[in-house]
Amino acid sequence: MESFEDLKFKLKQGNAIVQIVLLNLAVFLFFAILGVFFFLFQQPNLQANLLKYLMLPAAFSNFIMQPWSIISYMFLHEGFFHLLFNMLWLYWFGSLFQQYLGNSKTYQAYFLGGIFGGIVYILAFNFFPAFSNQVPFSYALGASAGVLSLVVATATLLPDYQVFLFIFGAVRLKYIALVSVFLDLISIPNGNAGGHIAHLGGAAFGFFFIKLIYSQSALATAIDQFFNTIAGWFEPSSKVKIKYKNTGFKTEPSNKPSQIEIDSILDKIAKNGYESLNKKEKEILFKASKE
Repeated sequence: MESFEDLKFKLKQGNAIVQIVLLNLAVFLFFAILGVFFFLFQQPNLQANLLKYLMLPAAFSNFIMQPWSIISYMFLHEGFFHLLFNMLWLYWFGSLFQQYLGNSKTYQAYFLGGIFGGIVYILAFNFFPAFSNQVPFSYALGASAGVLSLVVATATLLPDYQVFLFIFGAVRLKYIALVSVFLDLISIPNGNAGGHIAHLGGAAFGFFFIKLIYSQSALATAIDQFFNTIAGWFEPSSKVKIKYKNTGFKTEPSNKPSQIEIDSILDKIAKNGYESLNKKEKEILFKASKE
């Protein structure tokens, strides 16, 4: 169990998983407090309409009127335990994923997995006859599709990585992911079919996302560039200008890496993972570790 200081450090470092968890928690608390006011003023219809405006509708006609719901739905939860279990899975698996592939890929797996899961949910409800009577009234909410995307992506990345589970002991990630997917599949007829289908969509994306990364295709590069552009919108621009003055003295070049170089490399690892470093950067980091 990590300490509060560890969590604060991760938040200051811009850890993607901590930020996603806190955003989900903030949205949950906001609507919980808002629900108190709706209750006190006896306006339950306003609360229901607001939530419906942010949940993901199965009907194409409704979705066209609220396209933002493909994002907003993954930050809404039905209750505290719905939120708790999603965030625990997200933190356990997502933290491992973030360590290996960095913040950018973590955001990609979560958001794109949630979007893909939502699309699969809409398509399934409009394609299969079993849901034909439910389409106008069906809405999806919850982070589960994005979470399952990260769970399966982590298991695909590190299939033989072992975690200790109470009663079962040491279990490999690939088996945890397979059981999770299987349970969602067989649970479709037993209630919350839309949720289980969205989970499966997110899980499928997580698997193919890792395959896409290793393929080094143009699509993977385009996704990286898109997310890096969005991340740049939220990064404060530096207003500090450094001027260098020639003193006339000559100094011998030093092989010792500067602290600025080391910090820059560590930031790159935090954002994109160790594998994003080039050969020179890895050498600099190796030299620094020997100091």
